[in-house]
Amino acid sequence: MTTLKLYNTKTRSKEDFAPIDARDVRMYVCGPTVYDRAHLGNARPVLVFDVLYRVLRHVYGADHVTYVRNFTDVDDRINETAQQRKAAGEPGTLEELIRARSDETIVWYHADMDALGALRPSIKGEVSTKAEPRATEYIDQMIAMISDLIDKGHAYAAEGHVLFAVDSWKEGYGKLSGRSVDDMIAGARVEVAPYKRNPMDFVLWKPSTDDLPGWSSPWGRGRPGWHIECSAMAHDLLGETFDIHGGGIDLQFPHHENEIAQSTCAGHGFAKVWMHNEMLQVEGKKMSKSLGNFFTVRDLLDQGVPGEVIRFVMLSTHYRKPMDWTEKKREEAEKTLLGWFNLVDAHRDQVAAQIDDAETPPEILAALSDDLNTSLAITELHRIGRQAKTDIGAAIALAKGLQLLGISYKQNWSITFGNSLEHVLDEYDFDGIQNRLQSERQRALVSKDFSEVDRIKSLLLEAGVEVRMAKDHVVIDRTENFNPSKLDALK
Repeated sequence: MTTLKLYNTKTRSKEDFAPIDARDVRMYVCGPTVYDRAHLGNARPVLVFDVLYRVLRHVYGADHVTYVRNFTDVDDRINETAQQRKAAGEPGTLEELIRARSDETIVWYHADMDALGALRPSIKGEVSTKAEPRATEYIDQMIAMISDLIDKGHAYAAEGHVLFAVDSWKEGYGKLSGRSVDDMIAGARVEVAPYKRNPMDFVLWKPSTDDLPGWSSPWGRGRPGWHIECSAMAHDLLGETFDIHGGGIDLQFPHHENEIAQSTCAGHGFAKVWMHNEMLQVEGKKMSKSLGNFFTVRDLLDQGVPGEVIRFVMLSTHYRKPMDWTEKKREEAEKTLLGWFNLVDAHRDQVAAQIDDAETPPEILAALSDDLNTSLAITELHRIGRQAKTDIGAAIALAKGLQLLGISYKQNWSITFGNSLEHVLDEYDFDGIQNRLQSERQRALVSKDFSEVDRIKSLLLEAGVEVRMAKDHVVIDRTENFNPSKLDALK
């Protein structure tokens, strides 16, 4: 079996990965707060841990891997949007409006991450909402954990709040981030409150006013603190101890540090391996609205940047290094993928017939098994790509390697329909459909109303037609599931 090496933030070393139970490898990744569209930085951990998820499935089998990624739907920004809608006269209680806003944002998130080729989380290979828990659905588990921490002397109630007592676990607090409590107090922005025994004590439960969502608890009507949410959900879904906990490096402190503290003090072994991806920049600068370099995944997709290109650029940098998104990298990625897809497409029938039984190129698997070295894997793909110009076997290997990185060999935004379908092209005027979609997209970029673009694209996809939106043009291409009868709605 492949030996997988992962860098464990907690031990600051690369370790051979040995799952607790190879029949059920378990991973938890901190998911988004669902108040708005996912920005480009939000996509990096999704893609990093999607690759790890794919490697784990490859090594242990899809049915033996459980991947949980939560939705944080208790948040002041969600509350604010719901309050604004209620004030504007939208019907429903505040809780209903909050749920509606979360539902809306989760649909956006799924659509955007799907476009990047990310697999949905699953329980032993079965995709379900259970693998994507919402914080609001685990309030009882949070209250139970908080009560347990109070009983064990690791938390205390004060003025409607419940706080974790950092002094109760001095021997362990700070080990993940490598900081002492004194250093953290000096360097962190902590809430100064008279009810805190120690400035570093963090909130497990806080009171809610009548105009905010809240739940009944032994300490009064209130809502959970952020950190307790992931501890309770991970424990409920993955058990006392699980294999991997992942997220962005910005979560290492205080969120993950606090998760470890409260879970350990509650008597849970929690995660064995902690993994963190570095941050994202844009053209060498921190992404910021004030700098004008802030954009969402949907912004790029609507501008015609293919999801595969976004994914490729992200994976071109090792996950533990800062990643810089640049226009030059985007252009180079599109050119590279276009060339590879053309090589594979030249042998489409052979690739489709043999890829399922083909071996994953050992060089690609070795690179990904060495702490997810995606940049090295891409270097190997370049080597295989050069061979694929004259070797069908290499073309199949190229497609197989791309597949493990989450990039489907079936995508191709440069090749139009083959001669065997010329009669279909004539009957359904594909040039006209393509031009129509291009015109609607140009109008939508100005009006910001993409409803007609989405309608046409949806009909094409349902008919088994691939739609590729490059920066300045649109190309459509058949897939093996092409069904021309479903295009009647576009005549």
